[in-house]
Parts: sequence; C-alpha cells; structure tokens
Amino acid sequence: MVYSGFGGEQQNAQLTPPSGETSPLSAYPPAPDGSPTAPDGSPTAPDVSPAAPPVNPEPAERPFLLPDDVDEPAPFPDSFEAAFPAAHKNTTPPPFVNPYTPYLGGDGFPGSTGAPGMGDVSAGNMAGTGGIAGMGAMGGMGGPTSALGVGMPGTTSPGGLNPLSPTSTTGAANNTVNNLQLLQQKKATPRSGWRKFIYKTTGGAINPGRSSDEKELEALEERVRQPVRGDYRIACLSLKGGVGKTTTTIGLGSTFASLRGDRIIAIDANPDLGTLAQRVPQQTNSTVRDLLEDPSIRRYSDVRAHTSQARSRLEVLASESDPAISEAFSERDYRRTIDILQSFYNIILTDCGTGLMHDAMRGVLDLADSLVLVSSPAIDGARSAWATLNWLDAHGYQHLVERTVVAICSSRAGSASIDMDQLRATFNQRCAAVHLIPFDEHLAEGAEVDIDQMSKGARRAFIELAASVADGFSQTLVPSSVNRREKHHPEGPATTMHP
Repeated sequence: MVYSGFGGEQQNAQLTPPSGETSPLSAYPPAPDGSPTAPDGSPTAPDVSPAAPPVNPEPAERPFLLPDDVDEPAPFPDSFEAAFPAAHKNTTPPPFVNPYTPYLGGDGFPGSTGAPGMGDVSAGNMAGTGGIAGMGAMGGMGGPTSALGVGMPGTTSPGGLNPLSPTSTTGAANNTVNNLQLLQQKKATPRSGWRKFIYKTTGGAINPGRSSDEKELEALEERVRQPVRGDYRIACLSLKGGVGKTTTTIGLGSTFASLRGDRIIAIDANPDLGTLAQRVPQQTNSTVRDLLEDPSIRRYSDVRAHTSQARSRLEVLASESDPAISEAFSERDYRRTIDILQSFYNIILTDCGTGLMHDAMRGVLDLADSLVLVSSPAIDGARSAWATLNWLDAHGYQHLVERTVVAICSSRAGSASIDMDQLRATFNQRCAAVHLIPFDEHLAEGAEVDIDQMSKGARRAFIELAASVADGFSQTLVPSSVNRREKHHPEGPATTMHP
C-alpha cells in the first residue's frame, strides 16, 4: 500500500485494465513453467523482493486519512482522556526544580551575559513590554517552549540538560553564580602626584589609576601583612654602638604596627641605659621588671598596663632606667618575659644591647626567629657587621645567619663614600637581604618617632625592610611540633637548641 499526499494510505494493487481491454502483458505467452516472458520470448527474472508489510496505523496516529482508506471510522472522543494517545496518559510530570538554585552557564541576572543559546537577557531587552523580544531569544534554553520561546523551568533542553539544574554544563565548567564578577572592577585611587590631582580635581570622574611605583609599594605592603601563626621574634643587634640600632627597632616596629592589624611590641633588652622607651610617648612608668613581678597577668589588659603605645600602635616595654638595676636583667629574665608576651603579641622585637657577650644575649639568640643586623655605611661599620656574622657561625647560630636582614643606616645627609652596590653584594652572599635606610631629619632628632613625619624615602626603606623580614613568617605556618621546637626554659638551666 502507499500513502497519499495527505498522509493517508492506499492498497498497492496491480493496475487493472478497463473492461473489454486486454492487458499488454497478456500478449506474450507464458513460459512452460508458467512464468512470464519478455517480448522476445525469454523468461523474465522473478520478483524476489520481500513483500512490504501491511501498514495499518491506529486511527489516532493518522489524523489525515482519506475517506476510502479508513477501514473503520475513528470514534469521536467522548471524554478528555480519550482525546490523548495512550502513550501520554502515564507520563510522570517533571520534578520541581528550585528556580533559585545556581546553575552553570551564566547567572541570568539583568545586565549580565548568559550562556550560549540563551539570547540577550540584558536590561535593555527585558525592560517593560519590550522585553518580549529579548525573551524570545531564549529559546535555546530547551524544553517545551511558549510562543515567546522561553523554556519551561524543570524541562529538558535539546542537549538533555536542565538549564536550572546545578549539574548543568551549558556554560563554562567553573562559571557559576558564586564566582562571577558581578561588580565591575574599578581602578585603585591614586595616592600622590599628578594622578591624584586629576582624580581630586574632576571629583573622581577621571581616574588615571595608580602609577607603577604605587603598585610596587602596594605589593610590598601585602608582603608585610603576611599571616603569622603564634608569635614571631625579631632581634635587632649590632657590635658597634651609635649606628642606629634603636632607631631601626622603632622604625621597623612602627611599620609593622601601622600596616598590620595584630599586636606588635618592642622590648628594651639593653643592659645599659636603654633609650627605646624615649622614642614613644610615655604612658606608664612601668618597666620589664614590674611586668615580671606582677602576679596577676591573666589578660592582655594586664600586660598593656606595663607598656607605652605610639601613634602607630607599636607598644614598647621599657627597661630599667638605673644602669645598676638594668645590669641584673639576665637570660632567665628575658626568657620569662618572652613566655608572658608570646601569648598576647604576634610580633616581638628586641632592642639588644651593644655587643654579644652580655648575659641576656644568649637568651635573645636562642629564642629569635630572625635577626636585623644594623650597620653604618662606613668601613668600620661593615667590618663589625661581618664580624658579627662570623661570630654567629662559630657559635652554632648558622640558621640565624641565613635569616639575617642587614640594615645599613645613614647617619648624615648625602651619599656614602663607599660603594654601596659592592657592600650589598658582599652581604647578600650570606644574608637574606640588605637594605639602605637613608638619612632622615625626623629620625635624627632622637625624640619620639612619628612615621607620618618621616621622609618619603625613609618610609619606603622601612617598608622594604619590613617586607624582607616578613618573608620569614611562612615558617610559622607549619605546626610548631614540625618546624619550631619549644625553646623556653624559664625555670631550668639555659640551653641552646639548634635545628
């Protein structure tokens, strides 16, 4: 049978000649076996093609049958269920999908870019009634679509994916609503120079961004803000006096305190008359001796009662003002002081006395995590600093030599008379870094230090120094049982432990 042009069917019967006429095939006699013959009398090949199976679809599946093709007329549906084929009666409805569940392939928020095939759903195409045109481009979402072309929630797209499902892959693998940059990135505000002038003059309408120098400074500050686990102890020392050791301690500590959010303290461990407390506003007459004799140290406020704080938030624990009493500050006293402070402060700086042979110095070196070796830009200062490194190597502190940062402080204005590049290259062979602290009028006064009154060069130099020291903070991120063995023995004999 064959189907008509309207979808119906006809029987595939042989053509029958009209009445009274002879079929053209009957003009040729059949072969002896009864098979048909060709005009020349030769037998023709039999038709071995398989017979087409009869096609008789159900009436509901052939809505456009010709009248003479239907064996039995289809009954008119007498109910709502009878109007649908049986295949659709037991279909389970699609599960409910939370429309607020984030899915892959674009956020779909107004003003953002959706996944490929979702069309433009920007605010311009979704505004008012004109949004119909924009919604019509969303036919690519798949599933049964309305006249507007919008896919129904919970339906399946042509690719077999649910655009509202969390496991959909219509977009990039990691392009979820949780990691989209929904806010436009703005340029950082300039800090100084003509860039800041233009930004202020135009009221922020023109933002030229930060210069390369400002970006480098920002990167240095990020290094200073590296996290610290537990506490980190820094010892500032020198063999030669008058090279700026106390000034370096205050400048370095103030830089840490101003750029970080944790607590920073500096201890005056000078056995002679220390002047560290004179470089910050004096808020208390208490000293390190009073802290050790206080039996009620339980909280941070109890320790804070014995310290003075600068405007930069750096706290200073003063030493005894009487040299006769200060000489009694021993190694055991220093260890007890560290045992108290390490529970309340993240970074502890120690302003050591001149030389390496006084009693407290052994405790300072045993408990230090890194050193800041202060020197002057002169031949004798460089030789003293080199001799300090040799002494540390000879007495089992090789690990501190590798973590030493050399600070060369200029005590007068003008360029140094020695080759600074050669001096820096020489110390870099043994130490972690070398930094030059330029002469600063405010620091040379010997009074209270305010980092806001430093020159731009001195401020930048201390930030670079702090960044080099902060590079060692990463060793504290390893559990103490692995990398930092307990070295505090306040009640027992002094011992030296090396990694």
